[in-house]
Amino acid sequence: MANVSTKKGTIGILTGGGDVPGLNPAIRAVTFRALREGYQVIGIRHGWGGAVGIIRDEKVDNSDNYQILTEEVVNRAGRTGGTFLHTSRTNPINVKKADVPAHLQGTYNAEKNDLTAEVIKNLDWLGIDYLIPIGGDDTLSFAVRLYKQGVRVIAIPKTMDNDVPGTDYCIGFSTCVSRTIELANRLRTTAGSHERFLVIEVFGRYAGFTAMLPTMAGAANRCVIPEYKFNIERLAELASADRARNPSKYSVVIVSEGAMFEGGEMVFESSTTDAYGHAKLGGIGDMVSAQLAVLSAKYNQGKTINVINQRLGYLVRGGEPDAIDSIVPMAYGNLALDLILDKIHGRLVVLKNGRYDNVPVDVVTSTKKKVNVDIYYNKERLRPNFSSFEMRPLFIMTSD
Repeated sequence: MANVSTKKGTIGILTGGGDVPGLNPAIRAVTFRALREGYQVIGIRHGWGGAVGIIRDEKVDNSDNYQILTEEVVNRAGRTGGTFLHTSRTNPINVKKADVPAHLQGTYNAEKNDLTAEVIKNLDWLGIDYLIPIGGDDTLSFAVRLYKQGVRVIAIPKTMDNDVPGTDYCIGFSTCVSRTIELANRLRTTAGSHERFLVIEVFGRYAGFTAMLPTMAGAANRCVIPEYKFNIERLAELASADRARNPSKYSVVIVSEGAMFEGGEMVFESSTTDAYGHAKLGGIGDMVSAQLAVLSAKYNQGKTINVINQRLGYLVRGGEPDAIDSIVPMAYGNLALDLILDKIHGRLVVLKNGRYDNVPVDVVTSTKKKVNVDIYYNKERLRPNFSSFEMRPLFIMTSD
């Protein structure tokens, strides 16, 4: 590919999976530092979708697949939420026949297609020396595959669930927690006015960090999380007691979308799955709300307690980043450049026990990050444990 010649080489950057506040500050940090160190920066659009879709022909318009990044472009976006490079849940290992780019359909026409080889060819054609993918464990699992096939990868962890292994912090988590606390506090005025239960469903497929931290901060009385199957009768008893003690006669329960009833399984909106095999979760909050209403009379002198049921959904991932999700992405971007300048790759930049560091990128696929319920969750009280805070990191629960 005919690119402007650079002193040191070319860095590619992309964002995959769900959007979160903090992505644009990370892109900005990488670009500013890289340009000043003498590198060219190419932003790959639509996550791995852009990496798959590139047509290796200089005469073809590939502007929907990538763009050259400048200080002017990234500075304008750096204070905003979302990702100006756009994103997708494309999994190049598992591309459906209908989703194969038109120019590749003659070669790849199976029901499911592995386009990894095309991604590698496209990165070579762009002249990319180092690739910086920003994403969660799905996006970064493909980055691990590329690394094992020779691509120089430095990964940045992003997910508001905070469940990427190897790091205490993922971009987007702080803003998610802040938004959840803010919205819970707004909703509690209505719950108090009507003396109801307030049930709030939040994101969190396999890990309950997005329910645990707001509850620990006082946004809710109880929380139920994917790591521990809860007894709905016990939850009703606790929520009723919380309400009775409250002068305003209401109580709040936060429910992770991946939480499960004792003896039950996850609740899905439909049976269809994304490119990584995940069915869309949703509905556990509705079920908890219905059951609490049914059971409440048992703990309220025979009178049913009505329920306000709210799924926060995308409200917690939209909008501008908070302070932490402005500062950490800046640091992560610069950490990635530090590694590149030292000619180091195959790493994931991380925060561990309050200090910035890096670990082997394949930690993403070698383990899972979940709440350690034996340490952090009170199974009897269905809420976080409030003990052993000494020497804990900022958000209390570590990646171990």
